Amino acid sequence: MGRQALACLEQAGLIPASEGRPVGAARQPRAPSEGLNQKAELFEVEPIECDLEALGPVELVLVSSRYSEHYRIWKKLLERYHYRGAGPLCGAQLRYLIKSERGWIGAMAFSAAARRVDSRDRWIGWSEVARRENLHRVVNQSRFLIPQTVNVPSLASHVLALAAGRIPKDWRERHGYQPLLLESFVEQERFQGTCYRAANWQVVGLTAGRGRQDRQHEAQAGRKLVLVYPLDKKFREQLCAEPEQRRLFHRPPPLPPTLPPPQDWAEEELAASPLPGQRLRRRAMELTRDFFARPQANIPQACGSRAKTKAAYRFFDHPKVSMRTILQGHYEATMRRAQQYPVVLAVQDTTDLNYSAHPQTEQLGPIADGKHGQVGLLVHDTMLYNLEGTPLGLLDVQCWVRDDEEMGQDRRDLPIEQKESSKWLHSFRAASALQAQCPQTQIVSMGDREADLYELFIAARDDPHQTKLLVRAFQDRRLAGAEKPFLWEQILGQEAVVSMKLKVPRKKKQPARTAIVEVRYQAVELPAPSRKRELGPVKLWAVSVVEKEAPPGVEPVEWMLLTNLPVESPQAALEKIQWYCLRFQIEVYHRTLKSGCKIEERQLGSAERIESCLGIDLLVAWRIVHLTKLGRETPEVPCTVFFEEAQWQSVFFFITRQAPPKQPPTLRTILLMVAQLGGFLGRKSDGQPGAKSMWLGLQRMDDLAEMWRAFKLMDPATLLALMDSS
Repeated sequence: MGRQALACLEQAGLIPASEGRPVGAARQPRAPSEGLNQKAELFEVEPIECDLEALGPVELVLVSSRYSEHYRIWKKLLERYHYRGAGPLCGAQLRYLIKSERGWIGAMAFSAAARRVDSRDRWIGWSEVARRENLHRVVNQSRFLIPQTVNVPSLASHVLALAAGRIPKDWRERHGYQPLLLESFVEQERFQGTCYRAANWQVVGLTAGRGRQDRQHEAQAGRKLVLVYPLDKKFREQLCAEPEQRRLFHRPPPLPPTLPPPQDWAEEELAASPLPGQRLRRRAMELTRDFFARPQANIPQACGSRAKTKAAYRFFDHPKVSMRTILQGHYEATMRRAQQYPVVLAVQDTTDLNYSAHPQTEQLGPIADGKHGQVGLLVHDTMLYNLEGTPLGLLDVQCWVRDDEEMGQDRRDLPIEQKESSKWLHSFRAASALQAQCPQTQIVSMGDREADLYELFIAARDDPHQTKLLVRAFQDRRLAGAEKPFLWEQILGQEAVVSMKLKVPRKKKQPARTAIVEVRYQAVELPAPSRKRELGPVKLWAVSVVEKEAPPGVEPVEWMLLTNLPVESPQAALEKIQWYCLRFQIEVYHRTLKSGCKIEERQLGSAERIESCLGIDLLVAWRIVHLTKLGRETPEVPCTVFFEEAQWQSVFFFITRQAPPKQPPTLRTILLMVAQLGGFLGRKSDGQPGAKSMWLGLQRMDDLAEMWRAFKLMDPATLLALMDSS
């Protein structure tokens, strides 16, 4: 504070300017040998070229104090060989020298963690309060040096492993508490982070290109790889915990000003998004309306003008626009809708976005099995549904690119946090956070066979907010204390308790049909897998669904559902089966996203821009499916709840060839007319309109509404003259 005050006085001319570096100015980077005394400049590391075994034992020597001989050697090494010099470092610190039988061969330093790193914070999943209270338990590796004259393969990863073993004890003895996570940042222009990957560090994203002193948000530091290394198996649980008694005093933020009611659905979903500035929020709303009006159009067609198209590309290229910032306001609106229902299903699933047809797009990775050269993005989203199957909105969306080098590797021994399957745990934590905010609503996290993870069962068992879980089993797991040793054998060995008719959705070339299935259920206890004994057993309920007489050539239904919800009667078992049937609705949503919104045809040049655009398309796809379902759930509400006057009037006139009534029709009436625009025939055997006819109809409705507005602005005589001339 004192240096800042002096700097302000100096800049105002109230005190004489100081000689040399101005008061409060940042230390300028310097060449490795600049400013060193002659003794330091002569400090050299002996050239070494051998393998790790020939080098002999490697030792980490803790630097005890700034006045020790070890500290002087540490500083000389870094000033001589490291491109960033020896410091200064921030906060709590530890320094090490790296020693071998041939002398000093390197140095490293650890200091306080970066205050905010978006990719790291999203990977941890902590709240703002938890981040503020527990950030001190994340330690940053701020310096790591092995001079180029030391050419020993695998030495760097070996030293990183030694440091990971030393840090918890040394940090606790020096600073009085034990760290839980290490982080480091690697400049992409200089290094690839190979030694970190070899030492089992995990890449979780990129920085924004800003340093600690970038107060003007100029982002000139260059983007860096963000790497992390857990020091404790339960690091995330401890970092995400909010202490009952706060460690830090924090002034609560001022209450936000009272906002006027939203003008339309786009404003309702995006008004609370943390986009910086009203201009970007308005642009997001305008793009959402344009994309919804023409779901299948490309960006120039949807925007309608050259100026709006250029603005759209600038928006997607903005450094502070991302899928997360776009969707954050929608997440809050989803929570408000979820609070209106006693039970809400949080259905999570993964889909891939294939951009193999756009080979010039940067930052893509392999999808599917990676054997056919297909590249793109992977998206794991969680949609909330009420028990009528109406989508209430997205709860969580994860988007990532696979690493080519990791394809085909055996990753079974890695912790779950370093596997792609951690997406299921991330989504469950989002459901748990929602459960904490909606205590009157029961949240049920639901997944298909890929969600059959023992860690997910443990997360549900230990969840303090009692979030429930319902997944379809994939593995025939071993049982504890049962008559039969394995799950399928035990459950199917019982008599069926009830039969039911089950509507099976269309699957590939097999049409939708009704199957008659037998139902069985039982409480089971799953022991921990042999590699994860420390997790302990978990008690669940298993519900079996088996079709005995499937039509020829049709795959019979055979489900084994696992849940921590009590299933103590046939009615409870039937209820859980009906809930699981709603899981297929998320596949309708994904089809709407791909075919209705044409997200795979976006040509934006890079995965980052596509991800930002994906935030808009995810909203539009949700709105289309939401409208389709809402016409069945609340058909008698006025159509003006969702449609503008020009929209419903133009559609009514086009379909009926009659003047629109003064009293607006019901929502169901107009939705059926919109579906007719999209090709829905409305015959008795056609059932209800689907999402496809809806998105096609919405696109035509927009053109009709524009023409309707133009006609209403015309003078009647001019309009008659135009009609006579035609």
